[in-house]
Amino acid sequence: MSNYRLYLSLIPEALIASMLEPKEFGSYYAVGRKVHVFGEAMYFEVDPKFRSDDFPFQLADERCITQPNGAPKSSVYLGIYDVLARIPVSALGNLYLVTDDGRTLGLERAPYAPDTEHPLHLYQEFCPVTPMVVSRLEPKAFCASITDRNKPVHVPRIVFSELMLGELAADPKSGHADDLPYPAIRHLRDVLLDFKVNTKDSKLFLKQVKQGVLYRTIQNGFYVGDHEDFAFYRFPNRKELESLHYDWWRSAQVTHFD
Repeated sequence: MSNYRLYLSLIPEALIASMLEPKEFGSYYAVGRKVHVFGEAMYFEVDPKFRSDDFPFQLADERCITQPNGAPKSSVYLGIYDVLARIPVSALGNLYLVTDDGRTLGLERAPYAPDTEHPLHLYQEFCPVTPMVVSRLEPKAFCASITDRNKPVHVPRIVFSELMLGELAADPKSGHADDLPYPAIRHLRDVLLDFKVNTKDSKLFLKQVKQGVLYRTIQNGFYVGDHEDFAFYRFPNRKELESLHYDWWRSAQVTHFD
């Protein structure tokens, strides 16, 4: 058994070997130690038995050793491009969400039930692409569609979350939207209204989400999958966040560093 853990980072995309436990790694990765580079982080813990010729695991074996000062090795990069596509969903463990001041929330896989309530959905994509998309398709169907190899435009695997639309889901034209933190609300209304006359399954809303991860509007949770495999990670509801994860939740709603 190796003396290190494997983490699949999504922000930015990378496969990293580390001797740190998940929450220690989250703090180190988001805040750093000597080089103060701040920012949100999101990563899966990968099955420690996972091996592939696509990655130089010998580097982890050589470099993940206790340092001369007694500290564990924090990170050894094994890949920085096209990583998600080369690690199967079956090898992914818990998903960790880290605020920009280093507080970490771990999410476990949960049973998935298709969403039959909402006719339209808003998705924030994280890896390997990062736009915000509106779709008629519920999460699992959306995942299967965007990873369909028979389509001229597709990705091999994707990680995304669903965001709340509030009253706009039923009434894009006149629904109340003051509590939604998305930019370009008028454009969002137009995109949603276009589904009444357009036969497309999905449409681009924003090319990039500059505010980072919009935790306040997460609906249900996070998803990872491809055309064969799919996994759901339930996000705690507001009551659970305020009672069980208060420090993380308070931090997630504040931008600490610009």
